[in-house]
Amino acid sequence: MTKKRQRTLADERRFRTFISVVLAIICIIYVLPVVSVAVNSFKKNTYVKTETFALPNEESFAGFDNYVKGMTFGDYPFWKCVLYSTFITLASSGLIILFCSMAAWYIARVNSLVCKIIYYLCVFSMVVPFQMVMFTLSKTADTLKLNTPWTIPIVYLGFGAGLAIFMFVGFVKGIPIEIEEAAAIDGCGPVATFFKVVLPMLKPTIISVGILEIMWVWNDFLLPYLVLDLTEYKTIPIQIQYLKGSYGTVDLGATTALIFLGIIPVIIFYLCCQKYIIKGVAAGAVKG
Repeated sequence: MTKKRQRTLADERRFRTFISVVLAIICIIYVLPVVSVAVNSFKKNTYVKTETFALPNEESFAGFDNYVKGMTFGDYPFWKCVLYSTFITLASSGLIILFCSMAAWYIARVNSLVCKIIYYLCVFSMVVPFQMVMFTLSKTADTLKLNTPWTIPIVYLGFGAGLAIFMFVGFVKGIPIEIEEAAAIDGCGPVATFFKVVLPMLKPTIISVGILEIMWVWNDFLLPYLVLDLTEYKTIPIQIQYLKGSYGTVDLGATTALIFLGIIPVIIFYLCCQKYIIKGVAAGAVKG
């Protein structure tokens, strides 16, 4: 091996080491807030304020008292918050995936002027701030009786359609139309072609869209706060907001405990599906 070749390999190793160190630092920066919440959830309230970044000791350690206090705070049962958050998240994500994938397939294949207008309107909706429409939305939801956990997924469908249709359209355009033509020759109608041929091929994008929508809906506070009847229905983020004592005092230990409980399902779901996210991004890059 020549000296020039050895020098090149050494430079490549140094570059990879440098990139690895940089990425490790970025990962630590992203993980630190989650670790901080987890650590503070086991501290007494006073020490959460004064020793935020210190590890619990014999004096500050509260055990699972914060979790018990957070889940039993007030008159509203915490299990109801979990139930409503779970249903709203799954129902909203399911509606977005189903209807937006069908709409994206139609837009990509018909490619008419009307479809182009609809597509660009969906893309435009991604840049419209929620604050511009939240008061009108709240009034409309009350008028149409969409202020329950069983109907609010319809509202989420409208807000989540922009990103979902944008991602699905880009993927569908990379699917060879000859496959659908072959299915039509075999006797499949449009509905059968979509569910038997197109939908299975959309799996990487479906998982990517599903993860993004689930993380958004599960952690969302403002939309349920404006739309839902809070005397009857509360999600986990809303219950955390109501975790206050007299004169607006907040038990930070119980608050961090509930925040960590709300984070855990999303972290587990993301870790289980992260390989599909990479596949979805790679497939979109190759086919798009």
